[in-house]
Amino acid sequence: MNKTKIDIFQSAIKNFSTNGYDGATMDEISLNAGVAKGTVYYYFKSKDDVFKYIITEGVSLLRQQIENINTGNGDYSYKLIELSKAQLKLVYENKDLFKVIMSQAWGGKIRHFELRELLKVYMDDLQKFLIKAMEDGAIKKCEPSFFTYIYFGTLVSVAIYYVINNDSMKLDEITDSFIERLLNGIK
Repeated sequence: MNKTKIDIFQSAIKNFSTNGYDGATMDEISLNAGVAKGTVYYYFKSKDDVFKYIITEGVSLLRQQIENINTGNGDYSYKLIELSKAQLKLVYENKDLFKVIMSQAWGGKIRHFELRELLKVYMDDLQKFLIKAMEDGAIKKCEPSFFTYIYFGTLVSVAIYYVINNDSMKLDEITDSFIERLLNGIK
């Protein structure tokens, strides 16, 4: 991605995060990116096109982390910790992108369905990872689909906690606490 497209991408994320989908405008995106409105239209046909690009890239980042850790060294106990830490760090470093994705996951418009389809592909990748962790003995075997959503939901909650309380705990502490609760339950 060239610098101009990166600037537009980052401006669009901020604009969608701050103003929501309906409040975001191509004028504001171009203004904050420091480019002419025509330049934005050179890269993207419409606001919807910009939005699709943002969510596709965001979910792609999450999926790439799973792939990188899955193919890396270590057993699945180690990989589960590394994945949790990487996903939480990605959310923390991209708070506005995370906000856009989470705020647009609900609704009945085409963009909402498209985002949910992207998230489903991510969840499928995550489920495959967690099945391998079960097979490796890192986590207790259970119904994989249900556990995947438990893991994801808990991870999202921890990410929100981390975003809200980012000055009070370090990423390693939050990840360790998350893994402790995940693996040992709440008892």
